[in-house]
Amino acid sequence: MASSYKKYEIRNRNPNPQTSVLLVIDMQNHFSSIAKPIIPSITTTIDTCRRASIPVIFTRHCHKSPADHRMLGEWWGSDLVIDGTPDSELMPEIGRRDEELVVEKNTYSGFRGTQLEERLKDMGVEEVIVTGVMTNLCCETTAREAFVRGFRVFFSTDATATSSEELHQATLMNMAHGFAYLVDCKTLQSAFSL
Repeated sequence: MASSYKKYEIRNRNPNPQTSVLLVIDMQNHFSSIAKPIIPSITTTIDTCRRASIPVIFTRHCHKSPADHRMLGEWWGSDLVIDGTPDSELMPEIGRRDEELVVEKNTYSGFRGTQLEERLKDMGVEEVIVTGVMTNLCCETTAREAFVRGFRVFFSTDATATSSEELHQATLMNMAHGFAYLVDCKTLQSAFSL
């Protein structure tokens, strides 16, 4: 879902590698049909951040029992990601390293009930770069929450994806107008050229 996001760009800024973290949201087998087209962009972004010594944190959306379904159960019914199933596992193509943190979540936000905010603050993180799926659900909710919690947000336009181009574009417009600086692989490569 590559985008000509420049039409939405109101402000621009580059992330600071000393205070940034890369969040890779829900790149799991369950979402593989949506995620596969952005594998080249997301792996490029991950590699770029690793070379710049930016920590990479992955989230994994999963439900352990009906007690944690809450509103998502009402909204998505039988299409929930159940922990312990192959669908709940991270896609091997993204190349997560053993030492890289995986944060488990059971709602759209990477912050709700996960201790992610505390972990980031302990690491001295001030900025988050958001990538992954789905652009308009988990990526957007996590980005909005990061912003209201005081983190500067950078939102990837080519390393995020969702079920339709219209929803993807709508999120980019929302992000640019109040929550995040829009970036893509080339922007990050240029910003972190060592």
